[in-house]
Amino acid sequence: MSLLESFLLGLLQGISEFLPISSSGHLVIAQALFGQVSPDITFEIVAHFGTLGSIFIYFYKDLVKMIKTAGQMITSPVECYNNWNDDYTLRLNVYILVSMIPAAIAGFTIRHQIENVFADPIGISLMFLTTGTFLYFTKFFGYGEKKLNMKNVFIVGLAQAFSMLPGISRSGATISMAVFMGINRDDIARFTFLMMLPVIAGAMLVEVIEVSRVGIQSGMIYQYILGFITALISGYYSLKYLIRLFKSTGIHYFAYYCWALGLFGIVYFGFILS
Repeated sequence: MSLLESFLLGLLQGISEFLPISSSGHLVIAQALFGQVSPDITFEIVAHFGTLGSIFIYFYKDLVKMIKTAGQMITSPVECYNNWNDDYTLRLNVYILVSMIPAAIAGFTIRHQIENVFADPIGISLMFLTTGTFLYFTKFFGYGEKKLNMKNVFIVGLAQAFSMLPGISRSGATISMAVFMGINRDDIARFTFLMMLPVIAGAMLVEVIEVSRVGIQSGMIYQYILGFITALISGYYSLKYLIRLFKSTGIHYFAYYCWALGLFGIVYFGFILS
């Protein structure tokens, strides 16, 4: 992988991680177009750490409050229970834990089956068409007024588990599901991105352990550093842009892009290269 390719893939990861267009699907398609027979797992981990860092930077104040509250949940559980209705950060912590359950179950039970999908650009292209479809249907739902609760955060968690498939956008799936259920958009914008943190971090930990067993490619340190920095910066600005766009007009416009990319992948990998 050249420095230019690492820059472009890092940029692609940063932009597509938060925009509802599937970063994992884009990386597989891009690497296939670059002629890489198999994905560079180490590079993907580094790029994902970059976008993980962009969430920490953007939601820094929220995360500081959540960490303090998490400590109180451990040291003073009775007091936290009594403050449940008045402490939004406390509820947010618990809701994120609940939302993790479906993805955790999927990760431990069907992880290897999911990994097999990453080797099929045509299958990923079909998933892009699926992503485009549920993004488009958000167009017909207005601004909801419902607040977060145990039931709807678990359902949003199911959408996040579904997005483990490459080509299914994590942000697209979770935001769309929350819109379909009529949740308030301010809550959606905060919750759906904060809930990504433990799932992405957990997935990265599993991959780091796997890579540590086989080692990393020698002579790639500069490519990894460049990919991390590019993903971090581009991820921050794409996150900021998406939240602003979602609150003002919605995300259904991205459906056309997903449909176009899906059709391109089916034609290119299914017919041109066959």
